[in-house]
Amino acid sequence: MNAWPAIAKQIAATTQQPFDPKTIKIIGGGCINQTYSVADDHRCFFVKINAADRFAMFAAEAAGLQEIIQSNTLRAPHPICWERDKQHAWLVLEYLDLNYRTHGNAEEFGKGLAAMHQTNAPQFGWTRDNTIGSTPQINTPSPDWPAFWRTNRLQYQLDLAQTKGYHGKLQRLGELLLEDFRQFFSSYSPRPSLLHGDLWNGNFSYDHTGQPVVFDPAVYHGDREADIAMTELFGGFPADFYSAYRHEYPLESGYNVRKVLYNLYHVLNHLNLFGGSYRHQAEEMMNYLLAEIR
Repeated sequence: MNAWPAIAKQIAATTQQPFDPKTIKIIGGGCINQTYSVADDHRCFFVKINAADRFAMFAAEAAGLQEIIQSNTLRAPHPICWERDKQHAWLVLEYLDLNYRTHGNAEEFGKGLAAMHQTNAPQFGWTRDNTIGSTPQINTPSPDWPAFWRTNRLQYQLDLAQTKGYHGKLQRLGELLLEDFRQFFSSYSPRPSLLHGDLWNGNFSYDHTGQPVVFDPAVYHGDREADIAMTELFGGFPADFYSAYRHEYPLESGYNVRKVLYNLYHVLNHLNLFGGSYRHQAEEMMNYLLAEIR
């Protein structure tokens, strides 16, 4: 690939050390980017590569990782540099050995996430938009959490589904849900916590010491329950993670309903990204939510 000389040159300039790659290895596991480890005789980096028009996605990811690192709570790979040429965009990250999923400290992970969620901002949203998967995620700041989630999360995904041909029952249920949306927050007022934003079990691991590491974020400030809800969406996290989190930062009454509201966003996004197999699940979630408020 003809981007490697430019990537190596930027790594050398950013780190102020010569870098002449000796090995470039493809790393699997992602469905959006091409991923590689690239190394000389002394140093190794993790590199994500996509088309040039994806540069903003990488820049936002780098900013999100920096925000998590600056919270001094959970470990995340340090972004080294990011750029594009006429054909490719890339993001170079610190390389971490993360092949220890069964030997990590889940309790420490729960405590660290609870601490990160206690890093608050003046408003919901973020300083920039980013992506959830490869879908744009709108983070326009707002002091009103229900309005933020209604407009920038559910309405956005429902509108996108409409453009992709998902009409009928999905849109009718969505319209009813959005009409009565504030009922879910009649006795609950969250704070704008620092969120990972895409916290499923494919976006964390442990290093060789057992320390938890998070990556591939879709950072913004929002209700911490949105992060916790997503941990339950695709298989769940270890029991010690949840018990440690709740000990440090107990969840409030009504979470079991609100988690469906928050996970609906991700199911709709999967519908828009991967197709109609998620349609029935989204409709069932909306039926459940409407039954709770009607």
